[in-house]
Order: sequence, then C-alpha cells, then structure tokens
Amino acid sequence: MKNPLDGAALDAAIANVHRAGMPGLFAEVRDGDQVWRGAAGVADVDTGRPVTADMRHRVGSITKTFTAAAVLQQVESGRIGLGTPIGRYLPGLVSGERGEAITVRMLINHTSGLAEYLPYAYPSLKAFPALADTGPQSLDDHRFTRFDPAELIGMGVTAPAVGTPGGRPGVYSNTNYLLLVQLLEQVTGTTAERYITRNVIERAGLRDTELPTGPYVDGPHSQLYEAWFGMIDPPRDYSVYDMSWVGPSASLISTVADLNRFYGALLAGEIVSPSSLAQMQRTVPVVSQEGRTIDYGLGLHPTEGPGQGVFWGHGGTVWGGGALAMTRADGKRQLAVAVNLQRWNRLDSSGMPQPHPIDGALATLYRLAMYG
Repeated sequence: MKNPLDGAALDAAIANVHRAGMPGLFAEVRDGDQVWRGAAGVADVDTGRPVTADMRHRVGSITKTFTAAAVLQQVESGRIGLGTPIGRYLPGLVSGERGEAITVRMLINHTSGLAEYLPYAYPSLKAFPALADTGPQSLDDHRFTRFDPAELIGMGVTAPAVGTPGGRPGVYSNTNYLLLVQLLEQVTGTTAERYITRNVIERAGLRDTELPTGPYVDGPHSQLYEAWFGMIDPPRDYSVYDMSWVGPSASLISTVADLNRFYGALLAGEIVSPSSLAQMQRTVPVVSQEGRTIDYGLGLHPTEGPGQGVFWGHGGTVWGGGALAMTRADGKRQLAVAVNLQRWNRLDSSGMPQPHPIDGALATLYRLAMYG
C-alpha cells in the first residue's frame, strides 16, 4: 500500500481527462503528509477562464454522507432509533403499513422500496430510466422553482414502490434522504441546514463548505455544463440553480480540500463514534441511479483495488456538475475530484449510453490517485 504520490503522472492524468472532452476539472490527492493539487481546462467555455484547484463546487450526493452522519449523531443521543419505523416519527409523510415497515436504517441505506421522486417533479424526465424517452426541458423550467420538500416526498411515496421494505437489492432514491432531513428537523427542533452546519461541517473544521439557501455559488467557482446524453448541444450552463429540488440530501457546496478533510475526520471517529462509523460501513447491495449494483452502507460506499485496501466515500452529481471523494480506511490516502460537465455519453440506437473517452480517462485518474 506504499505508493507515494507521483505528481507528474497525476498532472498528465488530469490533463488527459480535459483532452478527452471534459471542459474543466480539479482534484486533491493526499498520502499522509504529501499533498498534490491539480486542475486542467476551463471554468467558463466562453471566456476561457481556467479552473483552479481551490474552487467551490456543487458536490451533489456527497451531501448524503453529511446527512447520514447528522442522523447517526442523533442515534447516539437516543433521539432516533435506526430500527424504529419512520411512521412513528413522520406519520403525516409515510403512514399505515409502510410507515411501520420502513425503518430509519432502510432510508439511510436505500432499502426502503420508496421510489425516486425526480421523474415526477421533472415532467420531461418521466420516462427515466428509459433515457431515450426523456428530455432536458424541465431542467430549464425549474431553474428557479422553490420546491416544497413535503410535496417531493409525497411524489416518491405515492409512486409505485421499487421494492419491499428491507428487500435486497435496495434501489437508490433521493426520497429516502428528504425523509431523513424531515426527521432531523423534527428531533432537533431546528433546520437540517443549521444542524448539519453546526454539528458536521463545523465539527470537521470545513471553511469552504455550506448548504446554500439561494441559487448562486458564492466565491470562485466553475460554470456547470449539462449535456443530458447529447440532447443539449452545446451543453448548457446550470451553475445558477435553486437547489430545493434536492435540499440537504444533495445541495452541498464544497472544495476538494474540504471533502478530503471531512472524510478524513469521519474515518478517524471525529464526527460520529466508532460504533456509529461501523454501522455506516455495514453494506447492502443497492442499484444506483446508473443501474449498477453497488455496495452501500449508511451514507457511504466502498471501493477496493487489488491488494490496496478499502476506500470509503461517495460520489455526486447535479445538473452540470459532479464530484467523487474517496478515503482509504486507514485515512492515509485520499482523493477528491470535481468535474464541470455531466451526462456526456450520447445514446446508441438501443437508448443505452455509449462509451466516451472521458470515461476511461477519469477511471485512469481515479486509479492513479487511489492506488498509485
């Protein structure tokens, strides 16, 4: 596992992702006291303004690790039970037999069987996951829409179930985490944003991380370009966007340095107790939004290279932006990468995403960053 950082190789790898078609990306890789930061490409395709490694960025569902950690803090304090049915806390949102069958744990690890609400909130995505029958029109329609979380949850709860409570594999669904946000607010008596800021973000010592209240990213940041599988050509900038469509389940703004700091603190037992961390690392099979079956814990998922040890972290996407943060179990080796283009794969005649050079170039960067 002793693979010191090779800065020249990382510089070449990140440049290759840009060369493959990514407008801009930036990253931080850590190995003990060694730190490499790199950036390649542009933050604005119109002006040519370059990306820099210290930019703030929408990191999507990486937020879920923060939300899960906040819930587990409340489990430690005795206010929330992982095995308690959600209907006992939020009977107005999940009632009846389902409210009794779905536990808090099933929400955090996506085994509730509750459907994803997004295709119902965004009418042009109604056919998802049949990508060829979707379109990007709703993304523009809802740029400044202020969604009510209870209405979004209602869409997911009333939609046809995607599984039985506790069933395997689970199915990844943002509905689960919007419910966890409501649960946090009920038991803490404050907003989830305020609680997560005070007890997770500030506890980890993060200075450039926030849950936004408005549609703008403050400070130096990149534009975010959405291609929606080639249906938006050229890709459109969605960096200004009201994030109430996901709320504190996927709206976090952070930096690659802060993401590494957070996961380092989490795996060191500084955010939740060692026993809570062990719960977060108990995985079940879950079908991701890309249709792949992954191992998923409580707001964390693992990846492992041959003979390299297990890395824990999360990925995330928003309209136009994406990020990945992974930290080795011993906390020594860390990777955080941010990209400013999403859904770059065009669809083939059968409606499946076609391979793109960006895919291979990113995989090479991840592999080099994690395993040397």
